Amino acid sequence: MLDYKFIAENLTAVMANIADRFMKADAEKAANLYSRRTSLVTNLQQLQQNRNINAAAMKKQNAKSPAELAERNALIEEGKKLKDEISAAETELSEVEKELLEEVRKIPNMAHPDAPVGREDKDNLEIKRVGEPIKFDFESADHVKLGHDLDIIDFDSATKVSGVKFYYLKNQGVFLELGLIRYALDILQKKGFTPYITPDIAREEILEGIGFNPRGSESNVYTLEGEGTCLVGTAEITLGGYYSDTILPKEKLPLRMAGLSHCFRREAGAAGQFSKGLYRVHQFTKLEMFVYCLPEESDRFHEELRSIEEEIFQGLGIPFRVVDTCTGDLGAPAYRKYDLEAWMPGRANGDWGEVTSTSNCTDYQARRLNIRYKDSDGKNKYVHMLNGTAIAVSRAIIAILENFQQADGSVRLPKVLIPYCGFDVIKKV
Repeated sequence: MLDYKFIAENLTAVMANIADRFMKADAEKAANLYSRRTSLVTNLQQLQQNRNINAAAMKKQNAKSPAELAERNALIEEGKKLKDEISAAETELSEVEKELLEEVRKIPNMAHPDAPVGREDKDNLEIKRVGEPIKFDFESADHVKLGHDLDIIDFDSATKVSGVKFYYLKNQGVFLELGLIRYALDILQKKGFTPYITPDIAREEILEGIGFNPRGSESNVYTLEGEGTCLVGTAEITLGGYYSDTILPKEKLPLRMAGLSHCFRREAGAAGQFSKGLYRVHQFTKLEMFVYCLPEESDRFHEELRSIEEEIFQGLGIPFRVVDTCTGDLGAPAYRKYDLEAWMPGRANGDWGEVTSTSNCTDYQARRLNIRYKDSDGKNKYVHMLNGTAIAVSRAIIAILENFQQADGSVRLPKVLIPYCGFDVIKKV
């Protein structure tokens, strides 16, 4: 979340940022509540000071003469009155602070000045393209048909067992998933990332701290009833919560983490031609990158995460483009986000489909999760937190099947995956 004082002192800019993101939040109400909180804190401190003066005066009293007894009784009555006033002031302050926090949590992070202003993904700005969309000299198929014909993906049985938007991987599809994970892990380990296999469940307060909404009809999160926990939609949640309520030594930064997890998403409202097959599913495997760093270093690390994503897909030989995500598609925590979109010829007339993204969330999540570092001046300051997809397996499989299909219906593997999978082509059974 944003700093309270920052909101009050930059109210016009914060309101403009909310409008650019097409989100609902009342920054003016938050600023008024912050002003009210400040007044209440000042009033409470004055009452507490008066209580201390009263208590000191009581200690000096011997109360021997009638006048001294009367004065002592007056001090006692004043003490009782101050106690009641302090209790009432504390209650009011607590209520205002709760309301203030609730309002501020609705306000999105400020957007990078260069982020394109727009409402949805069509307003994203293409900034780089690697490789050219492939053209086949035969009638190509989409990944759903290829997966079925090659007997490596089974949607029908998964629908029967688990419901729509689930799938079984089988035969060589299993080794393809495992090969993709190990390929990406090896790259990350060479770049100094510590590998983790993270829990698939997190507490609701961790999800809220990261910026996910675990409740409501529009929530994309599966909640576990009566447990106060949720299934994670990404290891960003579990990696981001790892150091919650922690003060990190400055010399320990940056921290590079790579988290492998299953991801569970309700995909509420997701529909349309681009949702078919593996593109939008309720469960998939993903390897996530996460970085904790000093504030002055986050822009540099954001570019580093983006370059790693590019390296992974360049190694796979899949054509892709990079887009600077528009303000309306950033999500509340992100200051800036890049999406990497792979060419997916199985879409109508071929099109680009998002396969990874990387976000610089600055100190937005750190404030919500209370993650700080002790600076050289001895003061505790909030770290900056970044995340990026190394490989979202289901979407990588789409891109591989559709780009590397051959006229006989088989699919050849990218060369980098052959040592991990143990075969160079997936053939029809």
